[in-house]
Amino acid sequence: MTQSTVDTFLPAQVYAPKLAYQIAMPQPQTHLFEVKLTVSNWDSEVLDIKMPVWTPGSYLVREYAKQLQDFGAVTGEGEKLIVTKIAKNYWQIQTDSNTEILISYRMFANELTVRTNHLDATHGYFNPAALCFYVPSYESCPIEINIIPPDYSWQITTPLPEISSQTFLAADFDTLVDSPFEIGCQQVHEFTVLDKPHQLVVWGEGNLDPQIAIADIKKIVEIEANIFGGLPYEHYIFLLHLSPSGGGGLEHKNCCSLLYPRFSFQGQEKHNRFMQLVAHEFFHLWNVKRIRPAALEKFDYEQENYTPSLWFSEGTTSYYDLLIPRRAGIYDETEFLAELSKEITRFLTTPGRLVQPLSESSFDAWIKLYRPDANSSNSQMSYYLKGEMVTLLLDLLIRDRTQGAKSFDNVLMAMWEQFGKMEIGFTETQLKNIIESIADQDLTEFYDRYIHGVEELPFNDYLIPFGIELKSVDPNVPYLGITVKSEHGREVIKSVASNSPAQLVGIDAGDELLAIDGFKVSADRLNDRLQLYQAGQQINLTIFHADLLMTVATTLSAPQPQQYQLRPLEHTSDLQRQQFKAWVSND
Repeated sequence: MTQSTVDTFLPAQVYAPKLAYQIAMPQPQTHLFEVKLTVSNWDSEVLDIKMPVWTPGSYLVREYAKQLQDFGAVTGEGEKLIVTKIAKNYWQIQTDSNTEILISYRMFANELTVRTNHLDATHGYFNPAALCFYVPSYESCPIEINIIPPDYSWQITTPLPEISSQTFLAADFDTLVDSPFEIGCQQVHEFTVLDKPHQLVVWGEGNLDPQIAIADIKKIVEIEANIFGGLPYEHYIFLLHLSPSGGGGLEHKNCCSLLYPRFSFQGQEKHNRFMQLVAHEFFHLWNVKRIRPAALEKFDYEQENYTPSLWFSEGTTSYYDLLIPRRAGIYDETEFLAELSKEITRFLTTPGRLVQPLSESSFDAWIKLYRPDANSSNSQMSYYLKGEMVTLLLDLLIRDRTQGAKSFDNVLMAMWEQFGKMEIGFTETQLKNIIESIADQDLTEFYDRYIHGVEELPFNDYLIPFGIELKSVDPNVPYLGITVKSEHGREVIKSVASNSPAQLVGIDAGDELLAIDGFKVSADRLNDRLQLYQAGQQINLTIFHADLLMTVATTLSAPQPQQYQLRPLEHTSDLQRQQFKAWVSND
């Protein structure tokens, strides 16, 4: 390096601020994290700090600053500084040329999800995006995090390196955001896969058998590593929270956070579902954490980051979370087809598939997917679910066209080599070009119909070359068009399908269903009652509509399929059987 180069870089190195957090929880039962941020080596009279409004991997503006309280700032000598709140997540501090500023605040944390913060008498968990500020223009600065547990027995788990006792270092703000913390008396299970250390860290009580889970997690890690040619990390953590109910996952580069019902591990079906969650979040360490759409190459933590390609980031991952456990031998071909049949059923019974294009669903994730309402199923289509379906068709198309020489695995590897390894964001056009190059086919018409358009997916055109066909299970219930759920002794109508008999007579979601033809009916017996009628018959529905007792007459329509199954063809060729085996077994 020349002297002039040294001179050029010296000021930036000398005057870059030093950022250090101290995160304490002296009274965890209050659900309040006590946070102190020290900004040292500051050389300006004004310090701007901002809190993210969303967490990468969860595409919704969540307004984390709403949980913040008791904000204040002082000098290193303890003198109070003037603070002005500029926006919902933006504070400005008059530093009076002090080189050290001490910022303090408390954050309420009582929401146990993979994307928020939770603190109680048993543990503390936080996502830094939901707890920590960044200094605009200095996001690339290293950040120290010192954790002060409420009890000496509490241990700390995080993917960040420990630089001293209970103090960790993030290379920059992106790395900090990507590094959740679990603090408490969690169970830590060590294991090795492909010569690299892994941990399964468990908080909570339940019926998980860690050794059974780890045996299958190892298989998933190996299968996914084989797709991408190895593991792109030195250490990985599966962080599992056992909850009373609910579930989900959030991916990170070197770990994942998993939330799963505490008594939902025993029994093959429940075990399989958990392994699909593991396969999904682990797959993300390549697809979306490193292979990212251009809009997510550099995160803007203040607002929405729009991309039409979440169908690939999430939908393709959803396809593989079904396929990977099959390849790993966790379940057999029959179970795989049964699970895929359930996914296809969910897709084909969602009216919104004919309304919202897949690319638009990706783009509008910020305002629609995470905020469903009574009309969502009529007007929206999940990019997870339809992305999974489209990836299925593309995988089968590539396999059939290349006679098994290639598959969607080759698309993933090409994306990894061209974009993922160097973490260069890809555009929608670049993704399409790579899929076309692997398929050796122009996919413009496919994109126009099924990604940018809302035409029905022709499943059997793609399945039959593999000796499989999709069949609807003949329904025997006349169609009314409502879903009903029992809630606190009331039979509440949760959704009303577009253009259904119920909608056409003015029944709304939120109405309470009381009776059919004068006889009380419950949610669990609704189909039994409807089976007593024929399509074309008129029935009288008694409901509470906005607290008004009403009886409305409606005419039932012909039964509509509510279940679909993938079944082997009666007669198959050797080629069809070979292609099927290669698809579901990857032989």
